[in-house]
Amino acid sequence: MPEGHFTVLKTSTKTSARRGILRTPHGIIQTPAFMPVGTKGSVKGMAPSDLIDLGVEMLLCNAYHLYLRPGCRFVEERGGLQKLLAWNRPILTDSGGYQVLSLNTLVRVNDEGVVFKSHLDGSRHAFSPEKAIEVQEALGADIIMSFDECLAYPSDYAKTSSSLKRTLLWARRSKEAHHLENQSLYGIIQGGFYPDLREVSLTGLLEIGFDGYAVGGLCVGEPKEMTFQTLQQIVPKIPAAFPRYLMGVGTPEDIVASVLLGIDLFDCVLPTRHARTGILFTSEGTLHIRNAKYAEDNQPLDPCCACYACRNFSRAYLRYLFMARELLALRLNTLHNLYYYLTLMKTLRAAIEDDSIEGRAFC
Repeated sequence: MPEGHFTVLKTSTKTSARRGILRTPHGIIQTPAFMPVGTKGSVKGMAPSDLIDLGVEMLLCNAYHLYLRPGCRFVEERGGLQKLLAWNRPILTDSGGYQVLSLNTLVRVNDEGVVFKSHLDGSRHAFSPEKAIEVQEALGADIIMSFDECLAYPSDYAKTSSSLKRTLLWARRSKEAHHLENQSLYGIIQGGFYPDLREVSLTGLLEIGFDGYAVGGLCVGEPKEMTFQTLQQIVPKIPAAFPRYLMGVGTPEDIVASVLLGIDLFDCVLPTRHARTGILFTSEGTLHIRNAKYAEDNQPLDPCCACYACRNFSRAYLRYLFMARELLALRLNTLHNLYYYLTLMKTLRAAIEDDSIEGRAFC
């Protein structure tokens, strides 16, 4: 682990929520933190200056997508992601294992790695743990992820156990392939929804030794109660000295519940994807701006929100923009939803600091 990579500043006395700081070569992240998803090297509809104004401290980009286009060498030759994106702040890259599954491009998987077809043009490519690390090192992110296999739900015990053995093999090879001292490498806990396999996964990753630990393989079609049963079982067993990252889980309610369990980092496409379909997060719940009842509504989108959209525009105007398919609608909606998420994280951090997080309603 890079020296002083993660520090826990305070832990709630009545829950497992904790307040910390995560140090990277491109800056400090206040935790618990939410990372907007810039899958292909941008957060849709947002300029980097918008994100800075909102208070975003770290972005997530995806190695699979950037490997296919524009290419990791293209990025490396232009000084890495931070320089290319004009984003002089931390970046985390996912290794791409989940995308191979979710985009239905998988051709073959074995202990060596995966062969998949590009979702862009059908061309064939091979990813091994070594290749995933090579790509992420070329991209130059501050935090990178080991290569793992993510199974869809449901998956029987035998298949999940076999997959876990492969993921642990890949994790060790990822660690051996990683050479950049100023770049943190996180391991990913898999094991499906079998408590014993989750524990085998964590034990194996701890033996290998990583700079942080992520919980993967959730929100892949399982009932919500199974998601949190898994988190309640495995998160307390991740050593407190390491950052804990929950991958791809991101409704406001899920974030609050996960913070209470001791999670430090989150990412999810939900706020930006919902913004593009007119679903907006407010202090009174989700609002569907395309609904006809907002056509003459002169109220702000959320009277309790201080974002640019809420300070300047009415629901009626925002609905008009959305129905007219004006690009400004997508920009304002995205700005608002990200502001909501970032404000939620700031409120959670403050509640941990003053030890008032237990029993409070946050969203």
